[in-house]
Amino acid sequence: MNNKIKTPAVEQLFEAVLCLKNMDECFGFFEDICTINELLSLSQRFEVAKMLREKKTYLDIAEKTGASTATISRVNRSLNYGNDGYDMVFERMGIIENDNE
Repeated sequence: MNNKIKTPAVEQLFEAVLCLKNMDECFGFFEDICTINELLSLSQRFEVAKMLREKKTYLDIAEKTGASTATISRVNRSLNYGNDGYDMVFERMGIIENDNE
């Protein structure tokens, strides 16, 4: 975990997210805390990560999501050298089985 982000303010934000109970609460909270562009960027990165795990090509991903190759590359770096956060969530959601185990 990156210690630069482990601050009391970030911990409080994560506690707030963890107390959300349903999709409507998530929409309400994230619409208040993020701009539309921030939300769309986050969801785009999530979709890019999913498609990378599905072994889609950069070209396919760029065409489907509108993400730049720089964004796709950044997400790919997170998937390969990050904290396995994407894979943990994909597995829990039943989206993609984690073949890193």
